[in-house]
Amino acid sequence: QVQLVESGGGLVQAGNSLRLSCVASGRTFSMYAMGWFRQAPGKEREFVAAISGSGVRTYYGDSVKGRFTISRDNAKNTVYLQMNSLTPDDTAVYYCAADRSRGYLYGLSDARSTLENGYWGQGTQVTVSS
Repeated sequence: QVQLVESGGGLVQAGNSLRLSCVASGRTFSMYAMGWFRQAPGKEREFVAAISGSGVRTYYGDSVKGRFTISRDNAKNTVYLQMNSLTPDDTAVYYCAADRSRGYLYGLSDARSTLENGYWGQGTQVTVSS
């Protein structure tokens, strides 16, 4: 059974940084793509970032491109989301997602859709104050 546990959320002032972590268990981590989504109150869930199983390919949502960086450490079964230059619009619950069947990603749209149908963590709250 795949389990995903996020951590690293919290309250931060605008302009500062946070790093989220997601530890996966239950299968061979490096074989599967991983990603992050977020959902703010009253808004639809939003794709944030994705990374292929090897870590070679990464994709980002338009609202975070250039500010957030996704990475993974396959030896630690962990995927990270480094978030810089945070703004109040980044306030949301951040969810880690794991692909159900593959590590390769065929582009941004593919990354978003395949991870939406994957396994999910319980989420971690990020609050950015102005």
